[in-house]
Amino acid sequence: MIVKKKEKSKIEIDIDGPEGNAFHLLGVAKNLCKKLNMDFETFHREAYSSDYTNLIKTFDKYFGTIVTIATSNADLLK
Repeated sequence: MIVKKKEKSKIEIDIDGPEGNAFHLLGVAKNLCKKLNMDFETFHREAYSSDYTNLIKTFDKYFGTIVTIATSNADLLK
């Protein structure tokens, strides 16, 4: 059977589980920076300048067009 190729969807990260670990997110960010030819150190400085919420918001700022962050945390959904 031959079918039409589907468009690649966004990457989804469920941060309510183990993927929400800051070190996991840092690894994903490092790989994405490399693939997108972005400066990882700039991301790292901004992401780790404050708390976990800042990390998530910064991750979304840099990679929100290609990564969907899923959570049930009301504070992060604001």
